[in-house]
Amino acid sequence: MEIARAALRDLPSVDAVLNSATAAALLERFGRSASTEAIRTVLAETRIALKSRMLPPPTVEQVATLALSRLADGDRTALRPLFNLTGTVLHTNLGRAVLAEVAIEAAVAAMRDPVALEFDLATGRRGERDDHVRDLLCALTGAEDATVVNNNAAAVLLSLNTLAAGREAIVSRGELIEIGGAFRMPDIMSRAGAKLVEVGTTNRTHPKDYKSAINEATGVILKVHTSNYRVLGFTSDVGGAELARISADRNVPLMNDLGSGTIVDLSRYGLKKEPTVREAVAEGADVVTFSGDKLLGGPQAGFIVGKRAIIDAINRNPMKRALRVDKIRLAAIEATLKLYRDPDRLAERLPTLRLLARPRSEIEDQARRLSPAVQQSVGRGFTVTICECESQIGSGALPLDTIPSAGLRITSNTGGIALERLAAALRGLRRPVIGRLEDGAIVLDLRCLTDETEFLSVLNALDSDPSAQFQNGQPSR
Repeated sequence: MEIARAALRDLPSVDAVLNSATAAALLERFGRSASTEAIRTVLAETRIALKSRMLPPPTVEQVATLALSRLADGDRTALRPLFNLTGTVLHTNLGRAVLAEVAIEAAVAAMRDPVALEFDLATGRRGERDDHVRDLLCALTGAEDATVVNNNAAAVLLSLNTLAAGREAIVSRGELIEIGGAFRMPDIMSRAGAKLVEVGTTNRTHPKDYKSAINEATGVILKVHTSNYRVLGFTSDVGGAELARISADRNVPLMNDLGSGTIVDLSRYGLKKEPTVREAVAEGADVVTFSGDKLLGGPQAGFIVGKRAIIDAINRNPMKRALRVDKIRLAAIEATLKLYRDPDRLAERLPTLRLLARPRSEIEDQARRLSPAVQQSVGRGFTVTICECESQIGSGALPLDTIPSAGLRITSNTGGIALERLAAALRGLRRPVIGRLEDGAIVLDLRCLTDETEFLSVLNALDSDPSAQFQNGQPSR
């Protein structure tokens, strides 16, 4: 008891710690108020520990170091970069598309200085922020006019509210989709003020179903591309061209929501063809909506293209202001769209297409190079083997189609608990490594691994003695 009281008496004061050499870095980085509070917290926790255990009191430098570590941990962003080795290229939970360098540079430039966001440099008068991308979108899609909002859900909401608020919106039962986060098409139609009119059945919808549903209260016919699932077997739907004829005959606008959306033919990159925006416009849709951060490979955005009169009405909707994009995202969108003017070099310059187009042979070579180093990092408690994988595009695009890939399969020699602990350790690295747990193994699909040097550097931090790591299902340290 006397020893514990002596240790408590020898605890350094807050002022003594603040005057230490280590505290200088603490104060410079976090300021006096936060630093003082962190030191007090460390000292309070130390007092509790000294009362229950016979421990020597910490020095002023040790207290300052603990306070610095505490503040640094709290200051570290949860949005730090990571290695996406899940096999899903456009992973919604990991931020979807990685931006092209030109898009990053454009965004940084827009952040650094004032820009002519809504200012017409030619006339000196107020301009429109959509003007920065309108001509690009029209040239790439063949549409008469275009506008942009902050994501495709917003594009659908705004378009439906403009065309069908207080009116009926006709949609096939087979197209009433639900996407991630329990986002359901019927719910957004309701929020848009449209009355949902379902036609057809889950697996079969015919032209007569639409024709018989149209009446004086109809505001829009909605076609939804079922990009995140497929109905197979005894099925039938009505294509965009035929729906466009029906809508034109009855003078009802046709809206085609492509969801993920693409403005290039994916088959030229070895992927299954998806309907393009230009095709939807050419079929006669009055409005087409699609995403910017999925197959297009840009920042989060929702594009609305189509007939000029309808786009004008959408832009006059008061909701448009609440859903618009800022200068940073607009700069990145413009730079990304400009890449599509040179389709021959698109896959080389756009990360999304470059990753999707990587051949399995190239990824297998990478797996062979990395396998020995990964084995050394995880230690003798695990076995690392090269494996074939099937990557996915992700974000609802081509849900039944996979891309041949390769990776590393890590199995535990001691049991499942060790494997779970290793997965947690990989997530806890300074740059987290995110794979997938599959059939009793951690699979690291290497399709999206572009920086081998950094990957190996990060793995070296798993343990200074990798052969002893996670022995018998327990971490060695």
